[in-house]
Amino acid sequence: MLDGLGGTQGTQETDVAPTDEVAGTGAPEMTGTARGARPALRVVKPLKRSRIGDLRMKVVYRVLAVAVVLIAAAVAVVAGLLPSGSPEQPDEGRPGQIAAPSTAAPSSGPTSSAAVPAAASNPTAVSSPTAVSSPTAEAAPAPDDSAVKAALADPRVPELPADKRLGRLPGKASSSKSRISDEKSGVSLIRFGKPWKPYGASPFATRQVLPPVRGAGHRAMLVSCPVPTLVQATLKDTALIAARWTLNHHPKGGRISWVASQPIKDGWLLAYKVVYKMKGKARSSMAAVAVTEVAGSKPALVFVTIPDSQRTRWRDINTVATSIRPV
Repeated sequence: MLDGLGGTQGTQETDVAPTDEVAGTGAPEMTGTARGARPALRVVKPLKRSRIGDLRMKVVYRVLAVAVVLIAAAVAVVAGLLPSGSPEQPDEGRPGQIAAPSTAAPSSGPTSSAAVPAAASNPTAVSSPTAVSSPTAEAAPAPDDSAVKAALADPRVPELPADKRLGRLPGKASSSKSRISDEKSGVSLIRFGKPWKPYGASPFATRQVLPPVRGAGHRAMLVSCPVPTLVQATLKDTALIAARWTLNHHPKGGRISWVASQPIKDGWLLAYKVVYKMKGKARSSMAAVAVTEVAGSKPALVFVTIPDSQRTRWRDINTVATSIRPV
């Protein structure tokens, strides 16, 4: 086929590019690329970039986010440690108000009640170091007469009579077997023979009882224990409070009627009747309490009660009153 340029013979169009023979070898030499074949890849060395440029932007964003979180946390911690300085905090007071405890502590003595208005009229007394209570002021308050007033306000307890000795009560005295030593209370007392007998002491320290009688309302007993009530300024007042307490060991609705009030060795004795009703019938018991000063922290109490159904044993109350001794 003529190429139309000087009549020279051209190459035939085929799927393979025209080739020339390499001189001296007879091997064909590629003069072009085959139609549809991939071009040869050129190896190009990458340009050197800075280290910052090597990092992907996603990594950079992550580092920045972590840094922001750490800075915010540090700021929050520092803000929490610093005092707010707000005067509206309920637990904050002015610096002078915690220098010393208040002198207006509750006390039953008259001097402590007078100190309350004094502290109120002088605001500096609260914060002054000299306002601290002395050890003497913080000691247990001396007993007042509030318990006595409460006892006498009880309709079951009448006013104490003038001192009066206990006369001989009706009945026959029981035989005495020996003595009971109450180490817990610090006293010793008579131990009766039959028909009395020792019985379970609880809640007392010692207890003796007579046989129960039907319809009596309660059982005759002789007990000893440390005074179970508040100790008053005098043994007589302490005996009054103890006598009121013994109504718990009599039938419900019992009322006291005084029989005797007299001093005994190292103590005081109150004898009385407890009047009550059983099934609509008036009944009574003869009773006595003896409060004795002992070496312990509280006085000793000896309490005896015998119902009227066993009035033949009332004389034993006289024996009990004269038998009490310190251990």
